[in-house]
Amino acid sequence: MRVYPDKLSEQLARKLSPIYIVAGEEPLLHMEACDAIRHRAREAGVEEREILQVEQGFGWHQLMESANNLSLFATSRLIELRLGSQSPGQEGARALEAYAQQADSSSDILLISAGRMERRLLQSKWFKTLESKGVHVPIWPIDHQRLHFWVRDRAGRHGLDLDQEAARLLAERTEGNLLAADQALIRLALVHPAGARLNAQAVAADTEDSARFDVFNLTDACLRGERDRAVRIVSGLREEGIEAPVVLWALTRELRTLLSVRQHMDQGQSLEHACKAQRPMIPEKRRPQYQQALKRLPLKRLHKLLLLSQRIDQAIKGAAPLPTWASLADLALTLAGGRGMLAEMADSYRITLPGRG
Repeated sequence: MRVYPDKLSEQLARKLSPIYIVAGEEPLLHMEACDAIRHRAREAGVEEREILQVEQGFGWHQLMESANNLSLFATSRLIELRLGSQSPGQEGARALEAYAQQADSSSDILLISAGRMERRLLQSKWFKTLESKGVHVPIWPIDHQRLHFWVRDRAGRHGLDLDQEAARLLAERTEGNLLAADQALIRLALVHPAGARLNAQAVAADTEDSARFDVFNLTDACLRGERDRAVRIVSGLREEGIEAPVVLWALTRELRTLLSVRQHMDQGQSLEHACKAQRPMIPEKRRPQYQQALKRLPLKRLHKLLLLSQRIDQAIKGAAPLPTWASLADLALTLAGGRGMLAEMADSYRITLPGRG
């Protein structure tokens, strides 16, 4: 059974399942889901806890040994299997399937904590067997377009009432870092009375920018046409020490993908078929973003931006006089539908050939 984090408390109140799998890469939501399961297990009288850390060379026989060993002090135990980013492999798959087969007759609770699981793992026999016997709690990052709703709900937990602009400001300052958002709300709750309604000015005065980004946030913003956010992410990536070639690679990859999709569509294919023809295939949920970008960017502009990316590559290597990070910001801005100053200059598109000035 699959249960999302916001419904986990309801499931735990109804029934404590013999198996829980908490998988995902958002630290705060992952931690809180595991804590909720531990708390409910203690309430149900499960007092003993055993931790199995899966690392290289881990012996999977330990799982069944833990399940079969009777405790001298408790009738039931919480067995935590910390899988992390490891794949169980064939030996682990057999051990997990064997555990699932005897789970109904055991009073123990198995809590598997894992990072993000790829589709092939979610479709594997061992995973489906575990999911059929217990509960899978998938932990997904909160989309930035809905983050301010999460912030307002979270503020309520801390006895605060944020107006819409305040919630949006805090969401912007902590994007990609829910732990920082929660810590900011805790600090606000310490300096404001319970039930206080806060506006954007109050939030701005008492919080700092703790947003975290990666290049995939950047390409999503560009495809969606979020101009200001795209430029802000480029700045954030620079501050976090991300190398310019990595940012350029991500933007250039999206440009080439857009050009390829456009080429397939010009040959009479539908957007769906054009997206499926890409390698790797464009996921269905991202296809509307490509459709938006193609409506916004004519073919000629895509080709010009690809030339600009080549020029930026030369600048990174010291062979062109363009300012690297300003050029990357303008490339992202223009890809998002804006008009970057450097992207509009003719000199930005002149490629310097080897041996020529």
